[in-house]
Amino acid sequence: MGIVFNIQRFAVQDGPGIRTTVFLKGCPLSCWWCHNPEGMDPKPQRMVRKRTLRGRVFEEEEEVGKEMEVAEVLSILHRERVVMEESGGGVTFSGGEPLMQPDFLRDLLKAARNEGFHTAVDTSGFAPAKHLEQILPFTSLFLYDIKGMDDRIHKQYTGVSNQVILENLKFLSESGSRIQIRIPLLKGINDSEKNINETILFLKSLYEIEQIDLLPYHPTGQSKYQRFGLKYRLPEQEEMTEEEINRVDRLFKKAGFRTKPL
Repeated sequence: MGIVFNIQRFAVQDGPGIRTTVFLKGCPLSCWWCHNPEGMDPKPQRMVRKRTLRGRVFEEEEEVGKEMEVAEVLSILHRERVVMEESGGGVTFSGGEPLMQPDFLRDLLKAARNEGFHTAVDTSGFAPAKHLEQILPFTSLFLYDIKGMDDRIHKQYTGVSNQVILENLKFLSESGSRIQIRIPLLKGINDSEKNINETILFLKSLYEIEQIDLLPYHPTGQSKYQRFGLKYRLPEQEEMTEEEINRVDRLFKKAGFRTKPL
């Protein structure tokens, strides 16, 4: 049994094809730009949602996070099987950080693979290597975040060092895992040519990376912070222009990587 805070059907940016994405609660990082703040706390939470009716504002409390059995999640996946199979999709386990619930994640992956689903894990990579080891046999694809190469900047904006993250990525590469890299792009934080070139150099040292997904910052998750009584730490962050995104995209393509801006 584990805690799930959302199950999204018809997801098209969480791996190949049309997918069902299962979001597990809890994350050891505190990224300033996180668009899923409801996934940070590992426990169920109360959220205040405001609704307006005829000019009056009403507040409703809503619980975010539900204990679920593996069989419950699997029954939801079966409802979407036809769509997933016809599109070449599958199920993606995300968060939060899904490796915060390693045993539940392993059991979900194992059950899904036994039922013939393509499985993906969307992870920050910040977890004990043994937790990655136990899910390797049941994971078809890793969607792996790289947020920055400068450890000082990484600590400032995520709360943790990037050393474990980079070491775990090397481990997955050496294990022969299929890997897509996901890079959140934030203007003035990790979009510099220096950081991109250092990222390229590191990724070149690994075995084949299938694709690099570029995820430009957007403020759509900002309103969620108010509902949980949390402070949003990038209130004045600018979104990147199309030309700025293309500049980063060109650097990766020049280095021989296949990219996909999302």
